[in-house]
Amino acid sequence: MNIKVHIERLVLDGIEVLPHQQPVLQAAVEGELVRLLADGRVAPSLLNGGALASVPGGAVKLAGDGDPARLGRQIARAVQGGIGE
Repeated sequence: MNIKVHIERLVLDGIEVLPHQQPVLQAAVEGELVRLLADGRVAPSLLNGGALASVPGGAVKLAGDGDPARLGRQIARAVQGGIGE
């Protein structure tokens, strides 16, 4: 099974990500999504192809340390919740 995910824009309301943290955040989102989706956590309605204009990610509880890698993993889990089982 091949899964292709294209995220054109990620909107983070109320979260400041400094420019030097952006690549770390992006890599964490991508890596965690790959891991989650490789485990087969995809909604059956998307298994035969499909596109979504947007995916509501829901709320992400932030840790106080501002770690962009942790934030990226949390975002990926929220996105997976919108496209997963």
